Amino acid sequence: MAILRDGIDPDALLARSAELEARMGEPGFWDDADAAAKVSAEHARASRKAEAFGQLEADAGDLADLAEMALEDSSLGGELEEQIASVEERIAALEEERLFSGKYDSGDAIVTINAGAGGTDAQDWAEMLLRMEMRWAQQRGFKVELLEASAGEEAGIKSAAFRAEGENAYGLFGAEKGVHRLVRISPFDSQARRQTAFAGLEVAPVIDDVGEIVIDMDDVNVDTYRASGAGGQHVNKTDSAVRLTHRPSGIVVQCQNERSQTANKETALKMLRGKLVELRERERMEELAREKGEAQDVGWGSQIRSYVLAPYTMVKDHRTNVEVGDPTKVLDGDLDKFIRAELLRRAGRGDAAAGGTDDGEA
Repeated sequence: MAILRDGIDPDALLARSAELEARMGEPGFWDDADAAAKVSAEHARASRKAEAFGQLEADAGDLADLAEMALEDSSLGGELEEQIASVEERIAALEEERLFSGKYDSGDAIVTINAGAGGTDAQDWAEMLLRMEMRWAQQRGFKVELLEASAGEEAGIKSAAFRAEGENAYGLFGAEKGVHRLVRISPFDSQARRQTAFAGLEVAPVIDDVGEIVIDMDDVNVDTYRASGAGGQHVNKTDSAVRLTHRPSGIVVQCQNERSQTANKETALKMLRGKLVELRERERMEELAREKGEAQDVGWGSQIRSYVLAPYTMVKDHRTNVEVGDPTKVLDGDLDKFIRAELLRRAGRGDAAAGGTDDGEA
C-alpha cells in the first residue's frame, strides 16, 4: 500500500480537489460553461481517486482483524474471501491509474478502424473489430457514439470511427493501436479455404481546446455527401455527411452521424485536431528515437495481435505474449488482460504483465 500511496499521492489529490472546489465557488465561475465543465470534471476525478484510496486503505487495514476473527468463527470465511477479492480488485484498478501519464491520456478518444489487406474478408473483419472495441468500451462504462461507417462492397465495412467518452479512454485505447490479424475459414470462399485478413486501428485524443491545434481552413477540402449507413431518415435523405481532407498532412476524416451538416463539420474538425495531435506526437517520438540511435517504433503499422479461429483457436498479443484460448470471449469485448499487459509493458513492467497463458489455452 505504501508504493500505491506514493503513486496515487492522496494528499496531493485532496489539496487539488480543495483548490478546484474553491474555484468552483468563485463568482461568475459558471458563466463559461465549457471551462466550468472541465474544472468540474477534474474536481470529480481528484475527489473520486482520493476517496477510493482512503476507503481501500481502511478496508485493507481491516483484513487482519477479519482474518483473525475467521480463525475463531469459520462462518466468516466466505466474507473474508470476498473482502480480499474486493481489495485486490480495487488495488489493481488504482494501480492502472498510475499508468496514465500522457497529456491526453485521461480524456476521450476517437477510434478509427480501417479494413486492410484481405478483400471482403478484411472488410468483414473490420466490422468484427469495430464491434469488439465498442463492446469493450461499453462494458468499461464509456459512452460510445458511432461517428461514421462506410459500408463494404459485399460485407462488413471499409472504415468506421467512434468516440469513446470516459475517464482514461485515450490512454486505454492507445494499447489497441496497430494492425489486428484474423485467421479463419473464410465464409466468403466457396472452397472453404483458410484466409488471413487485416484491419488497422488508430486512436486520437478529443481536443476541445481550439487553440491547441490551429487549423487553416484554406488547407482543408470540405466535401459533403449523402450518408450511406444507418442513422435515421434525416441523414439518409440529405447531403449532411461531411468529409474533411487536410492537404498538408494527407489526413482525411468524415462524420455522418450528427443531425445536421454543421454539427457533422464541427465533429469532423475535432477529429482532425485529434489526428494532427497524434501525428505531431508520433513524429516527435520518431525524432527522439533517431537522435538516440534507437530502432524506431513501427507499432503504427505493425501487427500487434493475431486472432486465430482455424485450424486451432487462440488470440495472441505479439507485444506482450499474452495468449487467450477462447477467441469468442475476446471478440465479445473481453480485452482487459491484453490492454493491461500492454500498458504495463510500456511502463517498463512488461515481465510482470506477460506472465503466461490462460488455463486450457491452445
